[in-house]
Order: sequence, then C-alpha cells, then structure tokens
Amino acid sequence: MIERERPLSPERRPEDAVEPGLRPRRLEDYIGQDRVCANLRILIEAAQARVETVDHVLFYGPPGLGKTTLAFILANEMGVKVKTTAGPAVERAGDLAAILTNLGPGDVLFIDEVHRLRRDVEEVLYTAMEDFALDIIVGKGPSARSIRLNLPPFTIVGATTRPAMLTAPLRDRFGAVYRLDFYDAAAMRAIVVRGAEVLGIDVDARGADAIARRSRGTPRVALRLLRRVRDYAQVRAAGVIDAAVADEALAMLEIDDLGLDEIDRRVLALIVEKFAGGPVGLDTIAAALAEEPETIEDVVEPYLLQLAFLERTPRGRVATRGAYAHLGVPYPEPSEARPPAQAPADQQPLFR
Repeated sequence: MIERERPLSPERRPEDAVEPGLRPRRLEDYIGQDRVCANLRILIEAAQARVETVDHVLFYGPPGLGKTTLAFILANEMGVKVKTTAGPAVERAGDLAAILTNLGPGDVLFIDEVHRLRRDVEEVLYTAMEDFALDIIVGKGPSARSIRLNLPPFTIVGATTRPAMLTAPLRDRFGAVYRLDFYDAAAMRAIVVRGAEVLGIDVDARGADAIARRSRGTPRVALRLLRRVRDYAQVRAAGVIDAAVADEALAMLEIDDLGLDEIDRRVLALIVEKFAGGPVGLDTIAAALAEEPETIEDVVEPYLLQLAFLERTPRGRVATRGAYAHLGVPYPEPSEARPPAQAPADQQPLFR
C-alpha cells in the first residue's frame, strides 16, 4: 500500500516512463556514479580493443539509481542491440532458451530482478554464460539424449536490489560487479537541471536545488518530483519554478525539507512518542501502522537509516537524537528515559 501511495517511492511506476532524451545514451552524458562509470569505460574500451564482447556485468543497489540506464548505455557504447526481460517473467527454461537463441553476436540481454530467476532457469543460464551454449534434452527415459546448441557470444547484464539473494553459482559467472550508491547533492541538482531542459521546464538554480534536496539521492524520485512541481507551477506560477514555488508544491505533497513524507514522520513519531524512542520491534511498528513488516523494512527504513534518524539494534529500532530534533521533540536525558511500552507476554512480537 505504501509503495502505491508515496511520491517518494523509488520503485518504477507507469508515470515514470522515460521521455525521449531523458535517459542518457552515452557514458559522457551520465551524471554521477563516477567510480562505476570509470570502470565501465575501461571494460568497454578493453573489449573494443580486443574485438570481443563485454564480460557479463551485474549492477546492484537500491531501486531508481540507474541500473537499467547503464545497461542501455553499455549496449550503445558497444554498438549492439539490447533486449530486456525480468526474472519473474522468465517462467520456464524454454522461455530463456527462446530469448538466448534470438540474440545476435555481441548483443546485450538485460535481466532486471535477476535474483528472482527460477532455479531451473538459472541452470540453463550457467552454461549459456560460461560456454555460450545451450544443452537441450531430446526425448524421454532411457532414449533421452543431450544436444548442445552453440550460441554467438553475448553479454548478460543483470540488475538486482538484493544481491544476497543471488545464488553463488550465478553470482560467480558475472565477471564485473558494480554497486550503485545514492547520489550526492551536486549530482542530484545536475540531474534535475538536465531533466528540466529535456522536458522544457523553466526552473532556476534555487528551484532545482529545492527539488534535488528532497529527492533522497535517487534520480527516479527527482524526475518524478520535477513533474509534480511542473504541474503546480503551470497552474499557480505561470510555469516558472523557483525556490518558493518548489517549496509550496512539495509542501502540498507533505514532503519536508529533508525529503521525509507523512509516512516517514509517522514511523518516527510512533517510535518517539509511543515507545519512548525505542527499542521497538519491526513487527510492532508494522502492526501499529497496519502495514507489512517487509514494507516498513524495505521502503521506509532505508532513507531514515541514511539520515541517521534510526538505528537497528538486536532489541529493535531506536530513534536517534537527530530524529527527535527533526520532530521538534526534546531529546530525553538518560535519567528521563523510561522503558518502552510492552505488550502482554502472549502478544509479544519477535523483534527483528
């Protein structure tokens, strides 16, 4: 429920469809992720010098940081075609075989959510990635035999938000593994300015900074907020976005100066006011907010942890001094602290 409601959710939505020109096509146009881009440049230039395909690449990190964009850039820099699929979409080994046999020499196959591939599909992918071949079983029972179908060299580019869920055999077959981190303030500002130019939006430097500051270091969120502020500016401010217009538009979306929305503040207020700052278990927080624990853990907590407003301890979640300050609540001195409210013993959640 939270993912559908939040304008700050980094997950892809239909309204996030990339407009022509908004997604960079070359490494030199890509903003941020300097370390990853430098390594990709070497990988690409080395493959071109040897007249070989690029080694298989795995991108991992939080959603919305540009993993798909980098896959398309890699294919464009190599001058080859790119085909896309997703782990949940490949339901049978035959589906993967059909995709692989339609790849041309050097083509890139981008697999989003690669950690969600079925195990039987993975087993077909092992040989394809390592030997550029498919082993097909023909017949049944004692008369069954294996036929090897050779494939032209190609590159698999995988993307995942949960690298720990990748099996070791699959992870080991990626020759280049890169982590994408949240973007810094300067990169976010540049992304907003570039997006405004592509979309034909009139935004000044302070307006771009106001949007970038609330975008949680995530380009997808920044471009989504830019569209929302554009709508407000067209209706209320003659289409021009300055700092005041951006602040007013984002205030209507209940997004504060640090990029926290109403749901983030509810989580912090719950821990601070009802549980005296914690520790409090994840299941208890989720029950109090009528949400799934996985939603709180995957959607809400990462940014609160990034801001150091929340700490994860063996006993549960604890609000920091910064969280108290942001909520405008006095931080209790040790002598003033009281133990958190406890549920009856038979209703105690298992702290995580």
